Amino acid sequence: MKRSEINAIMRAADAFFRRQNFHLPAFAYWSPADWAKKGEEVREIVERRLGWDITDFAQGRFCRCGLAVFTLRNGPVADLQRGKGKLYCEKILMIRHDQVCPLHFHWNKMEDIINRGGGDLHVQFFHSTEAGGVDERPVTLSMDGAEITVAAGEVVRVPPGGSVTVPPLLYHKFWGWRDDVLVGEVSLVNDDDQDNRFFEPLGRFAAIEEDEPPMFLLRNDYERYWGARR
Repeated sequence: MKRSEINAIMRAADAFFRRQNFHLPAFAYWSPADWAKKGEEVREIVERRLGWDITDFAQGRFCRCGLAVFTLRNGPVADLQRGKGKLYCEKILMIRHDQVCPLHFHWNKMEDIINRGGGDLHVQFFHSTEAGGVDERPVTLSMDGAEITVAAGEVVRVPPGGSVTVPPLLYHKFWGWRDDVLVGEVSLVNDDDQDNRFFEPLGRFAAIEEDEPPMFLLRNDYERYWGARR
């Protein structure tokens, strides 16, 4: 992805969040120059990879296959391993209509995917096999605390205000239907470097062509600009 495209997506996502009356924390808007002045007080943001995450899954077609994500809070993997401390993560996402988050599961993370506003969110689910394939067994889910069972790959509609719980090892794929969707995610500690298994071989993070300076930093930009590391 070109940095100019990422900057434009950040502007669009921020405007969409505001239209939905969702506001990001102050560090969402720190410039590279702001980051150069920061010291140890922001280590939690850096180490837990809070902030912007714009990806096209290395496909070069963001409008068709991509996500604009902002991680608001996240605990360390060490807390999860010892079973106490900050064991949770929260994200907010903009998913455009007909834009797909591709089929994947998480080895360890349990998550709730929540439609916070906009259009309907459509989600498909498949059980995974030990070899990483898809299983055609029916899938039993919790939607807002009520149990439902659907056929493998059946489209589940999550309307604004609705949510669905996704356990580990369950393949899921989702997209906005007809309108952009404000998607919330509440989960166990998130580790996007190690805990994603895509059905098709994809890159979790975009390769970036630096055609203009960053407006705001991505979660993978911090080491380059953070003052305490320079």
